[in-house]
Amino acid sequence: MAITRFAAIDVGSYHVSMDIYEISPKAGIRQIDEVRSRLEIGRDTYGTGKIGYDSTQELCAVLHDFAGIMKEYQVDAYRACATSTLQEAKNVWIVLDQVYQKTGINVEILSNSEQRFYGYKSLAAKDAAFTKIIQKGTAIIEIGGGNVQISLFDKDALVTTQNFKMGSLRIRERLIPVEKETVYYEHLVEELIHNDILSFKKLHLKERKIDNIILLGDVFIETLLKKKSSMEENRTVSREAFMQVYEGIVHKSPEQAAVELGISLEFATILVPTLIICRVFIDEMGADTLWLPGTQLNDGVSYDYAQKQKLIKSTHNFENDILVSARNIAKRYMSNKSHTQAVAEVATIIFDSMKKVHGMGSREKLLLQIAVILHDCGKYISMSNAAECSYAIIMSTEIIGLSHMEREVIASVVRFNSEPFKYYGEADSKSAIDRDTYMLIGKLTAILRVANALDRSHKQKVEEIKAAVREKELVLTIDTQEDLTLEEGLLTEKADFFEEVFSIRPRLRRKKRR
Repeated sequence: MAITRFAAIDVGSYHVSMDIYEISPKAGIRQIDEVRSRLEIGRDTYGTGKIGYDSTQELCAVLHDFAGIMKEYQVDAYRACATSTLQEAKNVWIVLDQVYQKTGINVEILSNSEQRFYGYKSLAAKDAAFTKIIQKGTAIIEIGGGNVQISLFDKDALVTTQNFKMGSLRIRERLIPVEKETVYYEHLVEELIHNDILSFKKLHLKERKIDNIILLGDVFIETLLKKKSSMEENRTVSREAFMQVYEGIVHKSPEQAAVELGISLEFATILVPTLIICRVFIDEMGADTLWLPGTQLNDGVSYDYAQKQKLIKSTHNFENDILVSARNIAKRYMSNKSHTQAVAEVATIIFDSMKKVHGMGSREKLLLQIAVILHDCGKYISMSNAAECSYAIIMSTEIIGLSHMEREVIASVVRFNSEPFKYYGEADSKSAIDRDTYMLIGKLTAILRVANALDRSHKQKVEEIKAAVREKELVLTIDTQEDLTLEEGLLTEKADFFEEVFSIRPRLRRKKRR
């Protein structure tokens, strides 16, 4: 059976890494090489807001070498991803253009939710352990150079995911002006991050018990715990064992820690704030066990590629996690659950019946489902300006696994569900989207409008519905004993736009009862 070779490149806050994988349906995913290069782009970004000339040239040199290595391995495909470090730099697009011109490598910037989703997907390679752990209250904490991401699981369900701008490099750079003025560096870090953590705890933990913490994204703690022989064979660490290592390191100067652990001074300056962040979360959540699966972003990127190419299958339903995340947002803004379910059923039936007409796939169907779930969330803020408020909520809220553009699609569909549709190129359009995205928004909006019209009364009058395309009509056969005068009247208005988009007009027909 053919083996696919895939390369994943991660341009991070303090290193650039590439992993080469062999992927096959029979053997799964196997890492065959890894290359790491120390490069603190985060120091530039968090210090000056821009990536400096020297860092840009060094990045180009590193990626040029990576391109040569990929050629030697004869990789079939690659994906190069940059994290939030580059995204926050003012000159990011200039830098990435130089990288492409000099190396031929196209580096894409992941949205925060995408980045965390791939980190989360990296756990899929350890299906058995991951599935077992998240049966109890579990927090996945990913500590990066710029940000910390927390995802809460309870009984195998994703409860919420939140991002904090308190990564180890960011904290180190912010505290440089006052670091030498105190001997209590630990207290400075705690004061800087504690309020955000308390706010998160009040909003999302409440009575929820967190038994386990899964730590992703930072190799420093893993390396430290291995050196101190605190990690069990199953890669778990008890709270007590972690605190023993913590107390032995956190009060030392970076110079002392570097000598004692045999690591570079740069690593040591990042290790201490990383330890403090981890300890504060352990304290506030009361977790008993820390699991370090030893996975990185590149593992998740390779897993995602293998899934999309249908080279592997996962027992965990990641798409459901995205939907659960959206439902939790809707719940937070008190959306009408019964109405949402009714609209979702109709929208799904319409989508499935028109596959040969609209040409959309499973990913677009997922975006439609999320738009349905969130289409009323803005009413929590304003009944008279619900569309604009819904748009703002969706664009301001992370939905794990979605790119920024996918959120833009969902937010626009929700907005145009009740506002007049803005045609391509209109001056007051919310963002500069391409034509394909524009058409996607139009198609999903047309479907949502029709589905929503069929439960405009919020009384769930439709008992059963079937949809079928017949010539130039979409015939919606409805089984109900209720009066549909309101729905039929509103459908006429929505049908005009639907027909404009698909050249097919929806028509209601009552099912004949015997």
